[in-house]
Amino acid sequence: MRFTVFGGEGFVGRHLCARLRAEGHAVTVPPRAAVAQASGDAGHVIYAIGLTGDFRGRPFETVEAHLCLLARLLQRLRYDSWLYLSSTRVYGGLDPAVPAAEETPLRAAPSADGLYDLSKLLGESLCLSLDSPRVRVARLANVYGPGQSRHGFLGSLLAELREKGSLTFREGPDSAKDYIAAAEAARLLAAIAAGGRHRLYNVASGRATRHAELAAALQAHSGAPVSFAPGAPTRAFPPADASRVAREFGAAAGTLLDDLPGLLETCGETRQS
Repeated sequence: MRFTVFGGEGFVGRHLCARLRAEGHAVTVPPRAAVAQASGDAGHVIYAIGLTGDFRGRPFETVEAHLCLLARLLQRLRYDSWLYLSSTRVYGGLDPAVPAAEETPLRAAPSADGLYDLSKLLGESLCLSLDSPRVRVARLANVYGPGQSRHGFLGSLLAELREKGSLTFREGPDSAKDYIAAAEAARLLAAIAAGGRHRLYNVASGRATRHAELAAALQAHSGAPVSFAPGAPTRAFPPADASRVAREFGAAAGTLLDDLPGLLETCGETRQS
């Protein structure tokens, strides 16, 4: 197949492009400066443009990336299929003890912190409003691996640990997130883009890792002191129900805690963006 990956220079995009090429597909990655002028037949499109943990300081860029540019490209391009990468962050505010499925009703509130979720949901809504089974959405959990951005949660922890020789969590020990390895995320996304039977997927491990577990593992494997800031707030996300993607393409292999030793060895590869 012929793929065009917008955002292919980013962390997830790089892993995804490597996977697609390994499977024998032809992959085009328009440079950032040329994305806005893209036109013509793009083949199978994967829209991986988006901001990470720096969205709070870049509200206009966040809305442009998650919605406005998406809308222009959807109108301008010819494509065989389209996969929009969203985030399981949209499940924030739900009961952290109950796995969140694709059809789970969501809570979203207009606020500086909610800008990410709302703009992603608008992007999702735009894609799903199109009457085509080949326009799909994938909600990605927290992706980890070599070369991850230091602006994301885990990337910022690894960067602080490397640079300071110690680490302080600024969210409480009962906070929790769902993590998926970059190689597994790329495998699942490539499969969805090539022939997913549904229009909306959670791409996740289906397991929530508590900060307390992560802190203990980081300290054990690095030997560095790891602590929690006094009064740090609890921010627990529910695990994403990954049964739909697992039934079609197999469950994501590995866990963050199992992969942590190897990740610590490559934590010097975290990027600025």
